[in-house]
Amino acid sequence: MKFVPLVWKNVWRRKFRTTFTLLSIFIAFLLFGVLMTIRTAFSYGVDVAGLDRLVLINKVTLIMPLPLSYQAELARVPGVETVTHHSWFNGMYRDQSRPLTTIAMDPETWPAVYKEFVVPPEQWKTFKGDRQGAIVGRALAQRMEWKVGDRVPLRSTLYQPKPGAGWEFNIDGIYDAPEGANDTQLFFQYDYLLENSSSPPVKGLVGWYVVRIADASQAVALSRKFDEMFANSPYETRTTTEKGFMEGFATQVGDIGTIMIAIASVVLFMFGLVAASTMAQSVRERTSELAVLKTLGFPDSAILTLVLVESLFIVVVSGGLGLGLAWLFVQGGDPTGGMLPSFQLSARDVVIGIGMMLAMGLLAGVMPAFGAMRLRITDALRRA
Repeated sequence: MKFVPLVWKNVWRRKFRTTFTLLSIFIAFLLFGVLMTIRTAFSYGVDVAGLDRLVLINKVTLIMPLPLSYQAELARVPGVETVTHHSWFNGMYRDQSRPLTTIAMDPETWPAVYKEFVVPPEQWKTFKGDRQGAIVGRALAQRMEWKVGDRVPLRSTLYQPKPGAGWEFNIDGIYDAPEGANDTQLFFQYDYLLENSSSPPVKGLVGWYVVRIADASQAVALSRKFDEMFANSPYETRTTTEKGFMEGFATQVGDIGTIMIAIASVVLFMFGLVAASTMAQSVRERTSELAVLKTLGFPDSAILTLVLVESLFIVVVSGGLGLGLAWLFVQGGDPTGGMLPSFQLSARDVVIGIGMMLAMGLLAGVMPAFGAMRLRITDALRRA
């Protein structure tokens, strides 16, 4: 601690240069925090997607349906525990232009497939007995200010209700999900879609199937078997794990995760070079002072440590402030008004950010530090 004043004076030797270096690194880690938050939003649910769940979609495209009769055929395959089906509803609430994640499902088979979604038993019982019932994720309920017992009108661009009717749902339950799972969805009964829709193609068709298998190691073999079962039929299928399905769904608008990482990497690399340049200039300007320290008996290890501590101080302080401001910004909530399924800076990304600060500080200071450590007193005084 006795060398802290020395480090502090060295850092602020050139106030103008140090200030701009601090601002550069501050901005770099502020952007890192925001970009990682966006990356998490676009990959929401992927990390906890089940490897023991397979998703069957129409081979042509996800928006093409599959026959309801496939459910019984899939359930008879050895190794299959449960089969459920989903249908995309494209529901929108009030005057919002962006659809909610609204899915028609089979309440008889859905709980056995999605065991991680927890609905209070009394709420689930009410939902099963209510043809217009719906269950919603905790995050969606909080965002829309819905509570159990509310009646919610939706509209859909895919399904028109029968004349004189509308799409109205009773919020019968709110489900909780583990961290990283999607709790921004609304589920309702497929039978209600079937009964209330004026679109004839709905009858006997569903959007896609989710199959829970007994052994995740058999996922590839069972995927091939399912696709072979329906090969050369009017509704051929393409099967993948739920994790693969979620990753593919998330990258339909581009590989957002890779783009965010690429941008963050370029920004951090550029400002890392700024920090390295600052340290190199700082050490070069202090050649004579370093020689005096060595003359006074400072060992090479102490010189090395002083320069590295100075470099770490610049990066960690400014980077920490930038990452801290990013965290505060994220705590303010989704600036898009709910267009992102999640808006949070994960603890993993915070730890990664801190690790990158330490790495950047060490890398920026290591060459100048070794140069100062190897400096000969006579050479230094001659230059002075």
